[in-house]
Amino acid sequence: MKFTLSKAVNSSKVFLTPKSEVAGRWDPFYFRPELVALEKRVHQVTPDRLRTFVVKMAGGATPSTTEAETHYTESTEGVPFIRVQNLSTTGRLNLQDCKRITRDTHERLLRRSRLSGGELLVKITGVGRMAVASVVPDGFEGNINQHIVAIRTRDARTSETLAAYLNLDMSEKLASRRSTGGTRPALDYPALLSIPIVFDERIPVMVNAAVREYEAKRERAIDLLNEIDGIVLTELGTRRQSAPPNEVGDRIFRSSRYELTGRRWDPNYSRCMKKFVQEVEQCAFPVRTLKQFLALVQYGISERATEEVVGIPMLRMLNLQDGCWDLSDMKYIAMDDHERRPYVLQHGDILFNRTNSKELVGKCNVFDLQGEYVFASYLMRVRMKHNSGLRPEYVVAYLGSSLGRLQIDAVSRQIAGMTNINAEEIRELLIPVPPRTVQDRICTRVADIRRKVAGLRQLAATELQAAKETIEHLIMREGVA
Repeated sequence: MKFTLSKAVNSSKVFLTPKSEVAGRWDPFYFRPELVALEKRVHQVTPDRLRTFVVKMAGGATPSTTEAETHYTESTEGVPFIRVQNLSTTGRLNLQDCKRITRDTHERLLRRSRLSGGELLVKITGVGRMAVASVVPDGFEGNINQHIVAIRTRDARTSETLAAYLNLDMSEKLASRRSTGGTRPALDYPALLSIPIVFDERIPVMVNAAVREYEAKRERAIDLLNEIDGIVLTELGTRRQSAPPNEVGDRIFRSSRYELTGRRWDPNYSRCMKKFVQEVEQCAFPVRTLKQFLALVQYGISERATEEVVGIPMLRMLNLQDGCWDLSDMKYIAMDDHERRPYVLQHGDILFNRTNSKELVGKCNVFDLQGEYVFASYLMRVRMKHNSGLRPEYVVAYLGSSLGRLQIDAVSRQIAGMTNINAEEIRELLIPVPPRTVQDRICTRVADIRRKVAGLRQLAATELQAAKETIEHLIMREGVA
């Protein structure tokens, strides 16, 4: 007897597979028709697997955060500790938000995963895109956590070719097909090494050309964003802030006991807050505590969201991007109306990142998206009183300025390797309060810059995606050069 399915059925989700073709894996995701068809096409082009190119392979580890002072450091003399977020589909390491470990930890506890130039780094664990790959630059000293594997190949050129291929969408599908696990998918070593590889040295040449265009547009976007600081500070009547000196002599100072009474006793607070107060006093407008203007400060939902499009979308720290929204990696959470009602965002709410690395704490956006969204526990919702006299857009622009950042850096605390700021500390933030006309002028100019930034980023992403699709079609049509 032969079974058939109605043509009305979504064939990518409901399908039949003969028992004779089911081997090794029994889960339906592995046998989705489009993935099976893709793998067959790739097999026609190449007999190679990733294992063909591996000379040596080592996995990383993550030192315990309960011994953070032993293993982690903020000193520039520390060794870069590469995590998944430092890998990039451009094939290059992104070190903007890079933690550091002590040299002792690097050379002893994590000795086996010390990196060398030309090695291929591949993501093997975690939500989101699987098998993201980057190449270690020559002369780079670093280490990796347990979500990454370091692969030594014949030479750097081989690693670059493999990274360019693995970062194609078709390769990510082949990698994800092999992953196991639910909320935290993973590639074990046999699965990783079985990924089919079309080794074609034209791929990195074409990818690098597209990446250069992509990065040029991203750099122009950054230059535009940097103009915002000057706009805000000029309108407030103060000047662009520089980071507090970080030399040893500048980190050693004295404070009188009476200056610390009733305040924080940690040195970072004293150093940064003193400089902030000196600078904010130059403002041409009165300075008030933020709590005078607030109707609500609320923590987000702690339950885990999933990639499955079920329920309501949940905004996370990764979705905040310099006053713009990045919705390319959305998660969803199933909640009934009663459960989600207290967390549904309203236009004008400010989403504030309360915990992560020092650079990311304090990152915030004004919610202006269409439809219902809730927000995750690493974020706080800050809502202004009706007719409070402060525009949410102005608050976000100020908090993102070098003056606002100086204050956030002062009041935030570092615990177990993570920087945090709580609701009470947000309420106590100081903010200059200019007239509405000045706020409107700041907000209009900032909004114009952010529109241009969003356009540049979208164009950069679209062009890079189109280039990768062209490369995929080329290698699947022509095979290996």
